Amino acid sequence: MKGLQLLATGGALPGRVVTNEDLRRQVDTSDEWITTRTGIRQRYYCAENEDAATLAIAAARQALARSGLTAADIACCVVATLSSPTATPSVACRVQAALGLPENRPALDVNAACSGFIYAAATAHGLLTTLGGRYALVIGCEALSRMMDPTDRTTCVLFGDGAGAAIFELAENTPFVVTLGARGSEAIRAGGPAACDTAPITMDGKAVFRFAVEAMPRCLQTVLDRSQKTQADLDWVVCHQANSRIIDHCIKHLHAEPPKFYKNMNRHGNTSAASIPIALHEMEESGLLRPGQTLACIGFGGGLTWGGMLLTYEGRK
Repeated sequence: MKGLQLLATGGALPGRVVTNEDLRRQVDTSDEWITTRTGIRQRYYCAENEDAATLAIAAARQALARSGLTAADIACCVVATLSSPTATPSVACRVQAALGLPENRPALDVNAACSGFIYAAATAHGLLTTLGGRYALVIGCEALSRMMDPTDRTTCVLFGDGAGAAIFELAENTPFVVTLGARGSEAIRAGGPAACDTAPITMDGKAVFRFAVEAMPRCLQTVLDRSQKTQADLDWVVCHQANSRIIDHCIKHLHAEPPKFYKNMNRHGNTSAASIPIALHEMEESGLLRPGQTLACIGFGGGLTWGGMLLTYEGRK
Protein backbone atom coordinates (compact mmCIF):
# COMPACT_ATOMS: atom_id res chain seq x y z
CA MET A 1 0.00 0.00 0.00
CA LYS A 2 1.17 3.52 -0.75
CA GLY A 3 1.53 5.92 2.11
CA LEU A 4 2.69 9.48 2.71
CA GLN A 5 6.23 10.37 3.69
CA LEU A 6 7.25 13.85 4.77
CA LEU A 7 9.83 15.47 2.49
CA ALA A 8 10.10 19.09 3.61
CA THR A 9 8.48 21.74 5.76
CA GLY A 10 8.03 25.49 5.82
CA GLY A 11 6.86 27.94 8.43
CA ALA A 12 5.72 31.53 8.82
CA LEU A 13 5.08 33.61 11.91
CA PRO A 14 3.57 37.09 12.00
CA GLY A 15 5.59 40.04 13.16
CA ARG A 16 3.97 40.90 16.49
CA VAL A 17 5.10 39.04 19.62
CA VAL A 18 2.64 39.16 22.54
CA THR A 19 3.98 38.08 25.92
CA ASN A 20 2.09 37.12 29.04
CA GLU A 21 3.19 40.42 30.51
CA ASP A 22 1.54 42.23 27.60
CA LEU A 23 -1.72 40.41 28.30
CA ARG A 24 -1.48 41.20 32.01
CA ARG A 25 -1.95 44.84 31.06
CA GLN A 26 -5.24 44.16 29.24
CA VAL A 27 -6.97 41.49 31.37
CA ASP A 28 -6.92 40.28 34.97
CA THR A 29 -4.17 37.67 34.67
CA SER A 30 -0.47 37.14 35.30
CA ASP A 31 2.50 35.41 33.74
CA GLU A 32 2.46 32.86 36.58
CA TRP A 33 -1.26 32.13 36.14
CA ILE A 34 -0.92 31.52 32.38
CA THR A 35 2.35 29.60 32.52
CA THR A 36 1.41 27.21 35.32
CA ARG A 37 -1.94 26.34 33.73
CA THR A 38 -0.93 26.15 30.07
CA GLY A 39 2.85 26.30 29.62
CA ILE A 40 2.40 29.33 27.32
CA ARG A 41 4.72 32.31 27.72
CA GLN A 42 4.23 34.17 24.44
CA ARG A 43 2.39 33.98 21.13
CA TYR A 44 2.38 35.80 17.77
CA TYR A 45 -0.38 38.06 16.41
CA CYS A 46 -0.90 39.18 12.85
CA ALA A 47 -0.14 42.77 11.95
CA GLU A 48 -2.59 44.77 9.85
CA ASN A 49 -1.13 43.53 6.55
CA GLU A 50 -1.02 39.87 7.61
CA ASP A 51 -3.67 37.16 7.74
CA ALA A 52 -4.01 33.38 7.51
CA ALA A 53 -3.57 33.44 3.73
CA THR A 54 -0.40 35.55 3.68
CA LEU A 55 1.13 33.29 6.31
CA ALA A 56 0.10 30.16 4.37
CA ILE A 57 1.69 31.47 1.18
CA ALA A 58 4.97 32.26 2.94
CA ALA A 59 5.13 28.84 4.61
CA ALA A 60 4.23 27.07 1.36
CA ARG A 61 6.95 28.91 -0.59
CA GLN A 62 9.55 27.81 1.92
CA ALA A 63 8.38 24.19 1.98
CA LEU A 64 8.39 23.99 -1.81
CA ALA A 65 11.87 25.53 -2.04
CA ARG A 66 13.25 23.17 0.61
CA SER A 67 11.75 20.12 -1.10
CA GLY A 68 13.71 20.64 -4.31
CA LEU A 69 10.48 20.28 -6.30
CA THR A 70 8.77 22.74 -8.62
CA ALA A 71 5.20 24.03 -8.60
CA ALA A 72 4.43 21.71 -11.52
CA ASP A 73 5.22 18.69 -9.32
CA ILE A 74 2.43 19.45 -6.83
CA ALA A 75 -0.65 17.35 -7.53
CA CYS A 76 -2.92 18.86 -4.87
CA CYS A 77 -2.99 21.61 -2.25
CA VAL A 78 -5.02 21.15 0.93
CA VAL A 79 -5.15 23.85 3.61
CA ALA A 80 -6.44 23.37 7.14
CA THR A 81 -7.81 26.55 8.69
CA LEU A 82 -10.78 27.96 10.57
CA SER A 83 -9.73 31.58 10.11
CA SER A 84 -9.59 32.15 6.37
CA PRO A 85 -9.89 35.89 5.64
CA THR A 86 -12.61 35.13 3.09
CA ALA A 87 -15.07 32.31 2.53
CA THR A 88 -14.00 32.39 -1.10
CA PRO A 89 -11.47 32.35 -2.58
CA SER A 90 -10.19 29.73 -0.20
CA VAL A 91 -6.72 29.99 1.28
CA ALA A 92 -5.72 27.01 -0.88
CA CYS A 93 -6.77 28.86 -4.03
CA ARG A 94 -4.79 31.89 -2.91
CA VAL A 95 -1.76 29.63 -2.44
CA GLN A 96 -2.32 28.11 -5.88
CA ALA A 97 -2.26 31.53 -7.50
CA ALA A 98 0.68 32.86 -5.51
CA LEU A 99 2.91 29.85 -6.12
CA GLY A 100 1.76 29.21 -9.68
CA LEU A 101 0.57 25.69 -8.98
CA PRO A 102 -0.98 23.99 -12.04
CA GLU A 103 -4.60 24.97 -12.57
CA ASN A 104 -5.72 21.40 -13.34
CA ARG A 105 -4.97 20.25 -9.79
CA PRO A 106 -7.36 20.39 -6.80
CA ALA A 107 -6.96 23.11 -4.16
CA LEU A 108 -9.30 23.26 -1.17
CA ASP A 109 -9.62 24.22 2.48
CA VAL A 110 -10.77 21.92 5.28
CA ASN A 111 -11.96 22.97 8.72
CA ALA A 112 -11.48 20.52 11.55
CA ALA A 113 -10.07 23.16 13.90
CA CYS A 114 -7.13 21.84 15.92
CA SER A 115 -7.26 18.43 14.18
CA GLY A 116 -7.24 20.15 10.81
CA PHE A 117 -3.71 19.28 9.70
CA ILE A 118 -4.40 15.56 10.22
CA TYR A 119 -7.66 15.84 8.28
CA ALA A 120 -5.88 17.76 5.52
CA ALA A 121 -3.11 15.16 5.22
CA ALA A 122 -5.68 12.36 5.03
CA THR A 123 -7.55 14.33 2.35
CA ALA A 124 -4.34 14.80 0.37
CA HIS A 125 -3.60 11.08 0.61
CA GLY A 126 -7.05 10.32 -0.78
CA LEU A 127 -6.67 12.83 -3.61
CA LEU A 128 -3.29 11.46 -4.66
CA THR A 129 -4.60 7.91 -4.51
CA THR A 130 -7.77 8.55 -6.52
CA LEU A 131 -6.71 11.29 -8.95
CA GLY A 132 -3.07 10.39 -9.41
CA GLY A 133 0.04 12.37 -8.69
CA ARG A 134 2.99 11.96 -6.39
CA TYR A 135 3.38 15.11 -4.29
CA ALA A 136 0.96 17.05 -2.09
CA LEU A 137 1.24 20.44 -0.41
CA VAL A 138 -0.52 20.43 2.96
CA ILE A 139 -0.76 23.58 5.08
CA GLY A 140 -2.12 24.54 8.47
CA CYS A 141 -2.62 28.26 9.04
CA GLU A 142 -4.51 30.46 11.49
CA ALA A 143 -5.07 34.10 12.41
CA LEU A 144 -6.96 33.45 15.62
CA SER A 145 -6.11 36.85 17.06
CA ARG A 146 -8.76 38.20 14.67
CA MET A 147 -11.38 35.93 16.26
CA MET A 148 -10.84 36.58 19.97
CA ASP A 149 -12.46 38.76 22.57
CA PRO A 150 -9.41 40.58 24.01
CA THR A 151 -11.23 41.03 27.33
CA ASP A 152 -11.94 37.30 27.82
CA ARG A 153 -9.01 35.95 29.80
CA THR A 154 -10.16 32.34 29.35
CA THR A 155 -9.37 32.51 25.62
CA CYS A 156 -7.17 35.52 24.84
CA VAL A 157 -4.24 34.06 26.79
CA LEU A 158 -4.34 30.80 24.82
CA PHE A 159 -4.38 31.47 21.10
CA GLY A 160 -1.83 32.68 18.58
CA ASP A 161 -1.29 33.03 14.83
CA GLY A 162 1.03 31.25 12.42
CA ALA A 163 1.36 28.79 9.56
CA GLY A 164 3.20 25.59 8.80
CA ALA A 165 3.45 23.75 5.48
CA ALA A 166 4.53 20.27 4.48
CA ILE A 167 5.39 18.56 1.21
CA PHE A 168 4.30 14.93 1.25
CA GLU A 169 5.21 12.19 -1.23
CA LEU A 170 2.99 9.21 -2.01
CA ALA A 171 5.42 6.31 -1.86
CA GLU A 172 5.33 2.52 -2.05
CA ASN A 173 5.76 0.43 1.09
CA THR A 174 5.51 3.49 3.31
CA PRO A 175 3.58 3.23 6.57
CA PHE A 176 0.74 5.72 6.73
CA VAL A 177 -1.98 5.05 9.25
CA VAL A 178 -4.79 7.53 9.99
CA THR A 179 -7.63 7.69 12.48
CA LEU A 180 -10.23 10.48 12.40
CA GLY A 181 -13.30 11.22 14.44
CA ALA A 182 -15.84 13.83 15.48
CA ARG A 183 -18.31 14.42 18.26
CA GLY A 184 -20.60 17.36 17.62
CA SER A 185 -20.18 19.71 20.56
CA GLU A 186 -20.00 23.44 21.18
CA ALA A 187 -17.45 23.20 24.01
CA ILE A 188 -15.34 25.32 21.65
CA ARG A 189 -17.34 27.73 19.52
CA ALA A 190 -16.35 30.50 17.12
CA GLY A 191 -17.90 32.65 14.44
CA GLY A 192 -16.12 33.44 11.21
CA PRO A 193 -13.59 36.28 10.99
CA ALA A 194 -16.26 38.54 9.49
CA ALA A 195 -18.50 37.79 12.48
CA CYS A 196 -15.86 37.90 15.20
CA ASP A 197 -17.20 41.13 16.68
CA THR A 198 -20.43 39.34 17.58
CA ALA A 199 -19.25 35.72 17.78
CA PRO A 200 -15.66 35.47 19.06
CA ILE A 201 -14.05 32.21 20.19
CA THR A 202 -15.56 30.86 23.40
CA MET A 203 -14.53 27.75 25.25
CA ASP A 204 -15.63 25.55 28.12
CA GLY A 205 -12.12 24.94 29.40
CA LYS A 206 -12.95 22.09 31.79
CA ALA A 207 -14.98 20.21 29.18
CA VAL A 208 -12.25 20.63 26.57
CA PHE A 209 -9.57 19.44 28.99
CA ARG A 210 -11.59 16.31 29.84
CA PHE A 211 -12.12 15.62 26.14
CA ALA A 212 -8.46 16.18 25.23
CA VAL A 213 -6.95 13.95 27.90
CA GLU A 214 -9.27 11.14 26.76
CA ALA A 215 -8.94 11.64 22.99
CA MET A 216 -5.20 12.15 22.75
CA PRO A 217 -3.96 8.85 24.22
CA ARG A 218 -6.77 6.97 22.45
CA CYS A 219 -5.70 8.39 19.08
CA LEU A 220 -2.07 7.50 19.65
CA GLN A 221 -2.90 3.97 20.75
CA THR A 222 -5.21 3.51 17.76
CA VAL A 223 -2.55 4.39 15.17
CA LEU A 224 -0.05 2.16 16.97
CA ASP A 225 -2.47 -0.76 17.00
CA ARG A 226 -3.42 -0.33 13.35
CA SER A 227 0.23 -0.15 12.28
CA GLN A 228 1.19 -3.04 14.55
CA LYS A 229 3.81 -0.86 16.18
CA THR A 230 4.61 0.05 19.76
CA GLN A 231 5.74 3.25 21.42
CA ALA A 232 9.29 1.96 21.17
CA ASP A 233 9.02 2.15 17.36
CA LEU A 234 8.27 5.89 17.47
CA ASP A 235 10.99 8.49 17.20
CA TRP A 236 8.66 11.42 17.84
CA VAL A 237 5.12 12.19 18.94
CA VAL A 238 3.96 15.58 17.69
CA CYS A 239 0.70 16.62 19.33
CA HIS A 240 -1.51 19.64 18.90
CA GLN A 241 0.12 22.28 21.10
CA ALA A 242 -2.87 23.36 23.19
CA ASN A 243 -1.69 22.95 26.75
CA SER A 244 1.41 21.45 28.32
CA ARG A 245 -0.65 19.79 31.03
CA ILE A 246 -2.70 17.87 28.44
CA ILE A 247 0.43 16.42 26.85
CA ASP A 248 1.90 15.60 30.27
CA HIS A 249 -1.33 13.80 31.20
CA CYS A 250 -1.11 11.71 28.02
CA ILE A 251 2.50 10.81 28.72
CA LYS A 252 1.60 9.67 32.22
CA HIS A 253 -1.47 7.73 31.05
CA LEU A 254 0.52 5.85 28.40
CA HIS A 255 3.65 5.40 30.56
CA ALA A 256 5.46 7.00 27.63
CA GLU A 257 8.91 8.56 27.31
CA PRO A 258 8.58 12.36 27.78
CA PRO A 259 11.54 13.28 25.50
CA LYS A 260 9.68 11.82 22.50
CA PHE A 261 6.86 14.36 22.90
CA TYR A 262 7.78 17.65 21.24
CA LYS A 263 6.51 20.85 22.87
CA ASN A 264 6.60 24.43 21.65
CA MET A 265 3.42 26.00 23.07
CA ASN A 266 5.62 28.14 25.34
CA ARG A 267 6.66 30.15 22.26
CA HIS A 268 3.52 30.00 20.11
CA GLY A 269 0.46 29.33 22.23
CA ASN A 270 -2.39 27.40 20.65
CA THR A 271 -2.34 27.96 16.88
CA SER A 272 -5.07 25.41 16.15
CA ALA A 273 -4.60 23.82 12.70
CA ALA A 274 -1.15 25.39 12.40
CA SER A 275 0.31 23.94 15.58
CA ILE A 276 1.42 20.52 14.32
CA PRO A 277 3.02 21.75 11.05
CA ILE A 278 4.73 24.61 12.89
CA ALA A 279 6.17 22.05 15.30
CA LEU A 280 7.31 19.81 12.44
CA HIS A 281 9.01 22.79 10.79
CA GLU A 282 10.83 23.72 13.99
CA MET A 283 11.97 20.14 14.38
CA GLU A 284 13.29 20.00 10.83
CA GLU A 285 15.00 23.38 11.18
CA SER A 286 16.76 22.32 14.38
CA GLY A 287 17.90 18.96 12.98
CA LEU A 288 15.66 16.84 15.19
CA LEU A 289 14.08 15.13 12.18
CA ARG A 290 16.25 12.60 10.39
CA PRO A 291 15.49 10.46 7.33
CA GLY A 292 13.82 7.19 8.23
CA GLN A 293 12.31 8.39 11.49
CA THR A 294 8.76 7.39 12.39
CA LEU A 295 6.42 10.10 13.66
CA ALA A 296 2.99 10.04 15.23
CA CYS A 297 0.97 13.26 14.89
CA ILE A 298 -2.07 13.72 17.12
CA GLY A 299 -4.70 16.47 16.87
CA PHE A 300 -7.75 17.25 19.00
CA GLY A 301 -10.00 20.25 19.40
CA GLY A 302 -13.00 22.23 18.20
CA GLY A 303 -15.81 20.41 16.55
CA LEU A 304 -15.18 18.43 18.61
CA THR A 305 -12.73 16.55 16.38
CA TRP A 306 -9.73 14.32 16.78
CA GLY A 307 -7.20 12.70 14.48
CA GLY A 308 -3.96 10.79 14.51
CA MET A 309 -1.53 9.66 11.85
CA LEU A 310 1.67 7.67 11.64
CA LEU A 311 4.18 8.61 8.94
CA THR A 312 7.86 8.62 8.11
CA TYR A 313 10.20 11.54 7.56
CA GLU A 314 12.28 11.17 4.41
CA GLY A 315 13.81 14.60 4.01
CA ARG A 316 14.28 16.75 0.94
CA LYS A 317 15.17 15.43 -2.50
